Amino acid sequence: MLMSCNSAKKISEGDGDFKYTVEKFADLQVLRYKVPGFEELNLKQKELIYYLTQAALEGRDILFDQNGKYNLTIRKMLEEVYTNYKGDKKDTNYINMEVYLKRVWFSNGIHHHYSSDKFLPAFSQEFFRSELAKLDPAKLPLKKGETLDQLCNEIFPVMFDPRIMPKRVNQADGQDLVETSASNYYEGVTQQEAEDFYGAMKNPNDTMPVMFGMNSRLVKENGKIYEKVWKSGSLYGAAIDKIIFWLDKAEKVAENAKQRDVIKKLIQFYRDGDLKTFDEYAILWVKDLDSRIDFVNGFTESYGDPLGLKSSWESIVNFKDIEATKRTETISSNAQWFEDNSPVDKKFKKETVKGVTAKVITAAILGGDLYPSTAIGINLPNSNWIRSSHGSKSVTIGNITDAYNKAAHGNGFAEEFVYGKEELDLINNYSDITDDLHTDLHECLGHGSGQLLPGVDPDALKAYGSTIEETRADLFGLYYLADKKLVDLKLTPNEEAYKAQYYSYMMNGLMTQLVRIELGNNVEESHMRNRQLIAKWVYEKGKADNVVEIVKKNGKSYVKINDYHKLRVLFGDLLAEIQRIKSEGDLNGARNIVETYAVKVDPVLHKEILQRYEKLHLAPYKGFVNPVYTLEKDSDGKITDVKVSYSEGYSEQMLRYSKDHANLPYINE
Repeated sequence: MLMSCNSAKKISEGDGDFKYTVEKFADLQVLRYKVPGFEELNLKQKELIYYLTQAALEGRDILFDQNGKYNLTIRKMLEEVYTNYKGDKKDTNYINMEVYLKRVWFSNGIHHHYSSDKFLPAFSQEFFRSELAKLDPAKLPLKKGETLDQLCNEIFPVMFDPRIMPKRVNQADGQDLVETSASNYYEGVTQQEAEDFYGAMKNPNDTMPVMFGMNSRLVKENGKIYEKVWKSGSLYGAAIDKIIFWLDKAEKVAENAKQRDVIKKLIQFYRDGDLKTFDEYAILWVKDLDSRIDFVNGFTESYGDPLGLKSSWESIVNFKDIEATKRTETISSNAQWFEDNSPVDKKFKKETVKGVTAKVITAAILGGDLYPSTAIGINLPNSNWIRSSHGSKSVTIGNITDAYNKAAHGNGFAEEFVYGKEELDLINNYSDITDDLHTDLHECLGHGSGQLLPGVDPDALKAYGSTIEETRADLFGLYYLADKKLVDLKLTPNEEAYKAQYYSYMMNGLMTQLVRIELGNNVEESHMRNRQLIAKWVYEKGKADNVVEIVKKNGKSYVKINDYHKLRVLFGDLLAEIQRIKSEGDLNGARNIVETYAVKVDPVLHKEILQRYEKLHLAPYKGFVNPVYTLEKDSDGKITDVKVSYSEGYSEQMLRYSKDHANLPYINE
């Protein structure tokens, strides 16, 4: 999945009567998105969307628990104090608690959604304990026989002590990534034990391997290591049963037989937890190309697992933007040309590209690991053999991108960090086009390009796999953005437009994405690592020809591109090397290139960028509140329409979700 690469966006105060801005706190800004075209759908399609959106909300607590063992307990404690507080709401402790709670909601836990660092409360322990003591004990997440003091003694160190569970996902080379990560995918096992456990399951001769470990927690109890599978009747079963309830209703109003089979197979997987069933579901999902309505619901992306094996729960419900999809259909229909003309070694290319489908979608609702912060593009399924044999679906989320684009101008960000007028003119004229195209190429073709050599384990790159994969997809898009083929296909207006993306990408990778990192920290998140890897590698390799330089102007640092053509050549060279690493499963090669280029930060430059950014008073991270869907019925109880509204506030929505969709115990063993 491709996260938004822009360091900051400014959301306009309105678009007609529609208000995009909800609120801003900490380093976050909460926005709204429209669902254009929903009213034009027929009643059956609206009803299908309604049921799927309900299913999308029922898994919320799964993600909270996956992100940390104590997240649900902490959220409950905070919400009860927040909703029952009788004191002075101008009190500093109360204000800081409110901000902390909003951050917990946004990150689905106590670790930052992007950096994965634990954020600490700015209110005192004494204040929080005192307010908890005023509550009816029945409202608190107390275990049987547990006192408030015992609860606080267990939970407060997790919240307030920076040494305890400091990172949700640790990617530091040389450390035990399982033992030092707070994510709740492992219990009592070491990294080596986890790798050995799943390594023993794999058959190198299996041409259709399942994604071992994808839907389970790996635990060690009484010296025995085994999996607790996430399925009905097992771990997370209470939430999964609610998801099944709504999926069953959705299946009855499916648009066609193929879609009905997809939903049935997903229900089966939720019930049996069998990874072969999941592959069967994924194949059916890829082949369902006729439905206007589509959705993702389940254990999907593995960025939250330091080993890249276990998948976080997420959901998105959407429908095709028919007009905008013409762009992505042009790209996908030429997939074989792009594969054949890639600069990678021939043995790493696919002889025949199969089933690459792409579309622009309108998101109807976001859930789990796509809420509140969301991707702007998706390419699934993740199984390499299914992608090779059956193809993949790629989407660009048009209405989410539109919400960002409405806010992209006039915030002073470009004027502060872009080198000069020539570069600003390129960005103002072409960035909306090239941003979308880079996302399309990344998702539609980049992830689906290339092939593993026979016998190579899809998980061979271990903790570096996610960064290498995102690097590969980004480079594919960057390389082809400058190709005349895009002009011939009428995807870009001329042979200069690509420069807008090249400049923005290099500026972001070398400088401006650093606003998302605290001074003194390294780069940890996979997408940020991928962007820095690309930018620093081509910067270093192009030094002899002065392809890209960091220059000083009026005492400030700027990126300056001197040779766009040579920059494209360097992107191609790096793509060839990254594809080789992926295709050969070269773990040492992956480790070397990531650790050399993707991790370390220049502290002097970092400090300068943070100081300049702070003066703009912008929030580097954005997320969304969802629309609210309401069934309308006649006097006989028959559904007559589904209405969508956009008036719900951030806290209002989060509290409603906690009330209506709290399906799990506070501690899930």
